[in-house]
Amino acid sequence: MLGPFEVVKIFSPAECAEIIAIAHANVFRDAKLVGARQSQTLRRSQTSWLDDEGAANWVFQRLLTTFATTNRDHFDFALEEFAERMQVAWYEALPADFFDWHIDTGSGALAARRKLTMVVQLSEAESYSGGELQTNVDGHVRVASRSVGSGLVLPSFMLHRVSPVTHGDRYSLTLWSHGPAFR
Repeated sequence: MLGPFEVVKIFSPAECAEIIAIAHANVFRDAKLVGARQSQTLRRSQTSWLDDEGAANWVFQRLLTTFATTNRDHFDFALEEFAERMQVAWYEALPADFFDWHIDTGSGALAARRKLTMVVQLSEAESYSGGELQTNVDGHVRVASRSVGSGLVLPSFMLHRVSPVTHGDRYSLTLWSHGPAFR
């Protein structure tokens, strides 16, 4: 069965701190679901969107390279573009932010074309409790690495979640690649 692939050290700890600072220079808003829907019972966190130009261009370039290599070596999906901006998610312990089990595809014009999802750990593992990025491919829950700067690349149709944060703050960076429908 096709599962997630972990990428080690996409960014250094200092680079992760810089990405968080870039996100805070923008506006954080309440997180939404596909279709701009909001549901506090499915997702509670804040997000900031980063452009692939300007201050965050180097971030996008690094993710682009990582996507290309990981897709070529592990997935071989037909990818055409990155049609959405990068998302920095901020999960706080109060009020125990989380993102329940979900997939990243949907009926929206962009969500329907998502093929691969990459989630990068921006926070130091010791800076928060809870907040595990978990996947479920075959009825077995697996926990992603909490190593700062590491990433998880998974098919966008794969079930995953972020468990409630119980202490501190968790930051992550997400980018989706898009392509034609699976055949």
